[in-house]
Amino acid sequence: MQAIFWSSPNKGSSYQCLASATTASGLTNEKEPIEKSSSEEKQSGNSDQTNPHNRSIRGGPVSWLSLVLLIMTGGGLIFYYDREKKRHIEGLKAATSSVKQGPSVGTAAIGGPFKLVNHDGKSVTERDFLGKWTLIYFGFTHCPDICPDELQKMAAAVDKIKKMSGLEIVPVFISVDPERDSVEQVHDYVKEFHPNLIGLTGTQSDVRQVARAYRVYYMKTEEEGSDYLVDHSIVMYLMSPSMDFVKFYGKNYDVDSLADGIVKEIRQYET
Repeated sequence: MQAIFWSSPNKGSSYQCLASATTASGLTNEKEPIEKSSSEEKQSGNSDQTNPHNRSIRGGPVSWLSLVLLIMTGGGLIFYYDREKKRHIEGLKAATSSVKQGPSVGTAAIGGPFKLVNHDGKSVTERDFLGKWTLIYFGFTHCPDICPDELQKMAAAVDKIKKMSGLEIVPVFISVDPERDSVEQVHDYVKEFHPNLIGLTGTQSDVRQVARAYRVYYMKTEEEGSDYLVDHSIVMYLMSPSMDFVKFYGKNYDVDSLADGIVKEIRQYET
C-alpha cells in the first residue's frame, strides 16, 4: 500500500480516502489473478469433463474381452461338434469300404447283438429278425423333415421290391431319442408310414449300445427345455437273413435306386 500526502485543509480526510482507495485497488488487483486462476481451473475442469477425448474410457476392454471369449467358446463348441460328426461318418465309411466285392456279404464290423422294445411293448433282440432280409433306419419321432422323408422312401422301396421281385423286406425304425420316444409314441409314429414298419426303442444304455454296434452317430442339438432336435446319421442298413451287414444306403438314394440296389445285393448274395 502506498501513502500519498495531499496538502489540503482536510489532509487527513483526503489521506484516508486515498489510502482506502489505494488499499481497495491493491486488494482488487491482487485478488483478480487468484480469481482468474480459479476460474481457469473451473473452465479447465469443465472442459475435461465435457471433452470426450480427455475422458478415460473404463469398461471398454472388459466388454470386448467378454465378446471375444464368447465367440471363441462358441467356435470351439461348433468345431468339436463337427469333428465328432465327421469322425463317426468317416468310421462308417471306412468300415463299409472293407466289404468284399463279388457276393457283397458284409465283413465290416457293423451290426451285433441288441435288446430293445418294439412298438407293441414286446422285448426283441437281433435274433427275432433271423431268416429275414431287414432294412434298418435310425431316427426319432420328433424329427421335422428328414426322418419322415427317409421313412417314406423306405416304405415305397419295400413295396416296389416286393412288386417287381417278390422279395419280402422287413423295414425297421430304431429311435435314437429314448427320452421322448416311448412305446406309445413309436407305435403311433411308425403306422403313419407302412403297416409292416417295426418301431424299436429302449433305455438310454440300450439305444447307445445298438447305435455303437451299427456305427450310428447321434447327438442332441438346439436344446430349449424339453424341446430339442437330434442330429444323427442318415443311413439305411441292409442286413442279411443271418443279420450280417450287407450294405448301407445314404440320403442320396431315391426310391428307384434304393429298390434296385437292394435287389441287386440280394441277388448277388443268393448266387
